[in-house]
Amino acid sequence: MTFGEQPAYLRVADDLRKQIVSGTLPPHTRLPSQARIREEYGVSDTVALEARKVLMAEGLVEGRSGSGTYVRERPVPRRVSRAAYRHRGGLSPFRQEQAEAGVRGTWESRSEQDLADADVARRLALEPGDRVMRTSYVFRDAGEAMMLSTSWEPLVITGRTPVMLPEEGPLGGCGVVERMAAIDVIVDNVAEEVGARPGLAEELHLLGGVPGHVVLVIERTYYASGRPVETADVVIPADRYRVAYHLPVK
Repeated sequence: MTFGEQPAYLRVADDLRKQIVSGTLPPHTRLPSQARIREEYGVSDTVALEARKVLMAEGLVEGRSGSGTYVRERPVPRRVSRAAYRHRGGLSPFRQEQAEAGVRGTWESRSEQDLADADVARRLALEPGDRVMRTSYVFRDAGEAMMLSTSWEPLVITGRTPVMLPEEGPLGGCGVVERMAAIDVIVDNVAEEVGARPGLAEELHLLGGVPGHVVLVIERTYYASGRPVETADVVIPADRYRVAYHLPVK
């Protein structure tokens, strides 16, 4: 193989991908069998199998037990808006985004005390093993799971206060800024880092994805005078949503 030349299985996968994207192989069409790929492209069984694995890992095809491999329906990506924090009567960021889009989202949440692992401790400037309140969310749009979030708040700040449980009490369901202000902690900065990775099995189960699907992960941290007071991982299926940022020019 010369420098820059693709391996055979990638060349086969690339050609099949083009057929899927162009509509030559439309959704719900059966993918050519391994034997047919071998014959049409003049490759080995191993190459044909690896090409099919690539398409499956990319979420373009899916296997159906006892039937074969079929082209998946390709969803039209929808937008999840992210914006600089704006005070909107105590609305959380998710509620703000849903209100601006003119839709009514729902969510489920569960909060429980936990011990900060090394990563959470680093993000919250704590020691590993310090106590935090961990809250897990599943956000839905028109009944479809669209986003997951796990947040952690240091109990050294919120413990034994009315805002210790993010979704309960007088400020339950309000944003971090309002809840922290209620205990005289003034949030003045928020940072987000966006990355991508294969979804974990539990995440894809909740989001309705298949193994190998990629998710976007937004690592968000709120600060008060340089001190982190909440951090969260927001997980969004990359094949169904795009993250759009709207940032003011100062």
